Amino acid sequence: MKKLFDAIRPNPFDKLLKKMVREEKRRFLVVWNRGLGDIPLGLYALVHRIRRYIPHASITFMTRKDLAEAFTMLEGVQVIVGEKWKRGQSFDVEETLKEHALSGNMFDVVLEKPDPTRWLKWQLGTLVPRLQWQNKWDALVERYALDPEETYIGCHVQTETGVHYGYEKNWDLPSWQALFNKIQEEKKGKILLFGMEKTPAFLMDHIIDLRGETNLFEMLSLIKNCCRYLVAPDSGVLSIAYYVDAHYPIRVVSLWADPKQGVLRQNVDSPNTQLEHIPLHGKNDHVANISVHTVYHALFG
Repeated sequence: MKKLFDAIRPNPFDKLLKKMVREEKRRFLVVWNRGLGDIPLGLYALVHRIRRYIPHASITFMTRKDLAEAFTMLEGVQVIVGEKWKRGQSFDVEETLKEHALSGNMFDVVLEKPDPTRWLKWQLGTLVPRLQWQNKWDALVERYALDPEETYIGCHVQTETGVHYGYEKNWDLPSWQALFNKIQEEKKGKILLFGMEKTPAFLMDHIIDLRGETNLFEMLSLIKNCCRYLVAPDSGVLSIAYYVDAHYPIRVVSLWADPKQGVLRQNVDSPNTQLEHIPLHGKNDHVANISVHTVYHALFG
């Protein structure tokens, strides 16, 4: 019944925007302490919708430190960083504003609990998120001294969200190990590991473990400029890399338990016309049912 009522009643976000237009208000503060992938999959459309009604709106996001960089890929927004914020933990908006010598009355509306899933259903299959790429970030790969003649396969082996989804998002460790062994045996290239924590460990000569050693733009620069392939579960890394508005050749193999989520739910092509996406869905909605052979063939077959 709730889904039925949500479908027929007016969109509360559009209703708010129309009210702000009538009152000639334009200053938004959007509070966000959830996932990285929600930035292209939800908040891009939020900004798009606000500017459809109020073209010269002032939009400021308040977020935790590890997400702040990604918000700079949204055009014309400001960012306030909650230095002490942690995902899944409570925080004080007014206290964070005070830390930056700001106050709530500097904004016309404060969206403390934005709901992109409900407010922005219209975007599915329609709106292509475009995360701005700055050319200066291309030079970030230089610090890693990678061989320009080598083939690199980027891998994100663990979503690391700390959030329970009711199903397992991550491919199992033995499958990753078997895939890495197969890549080594067939001499397909070297593997770059992306993520935040160096666990589980992969002690193989052809693996370069960059987990915990890159910021967002360094990781994206490595994917863009060095990786011919990327393997990832439904994660923030996948969503961000998929929607970078830059053109470079890459084959992306994604691993899914629930294909009604993430970039598959968004149901639009990447803005990168040279990106080839091969999504793999585990039988019976279990990502562990995706075989090593299937992933290897998707990459190199």
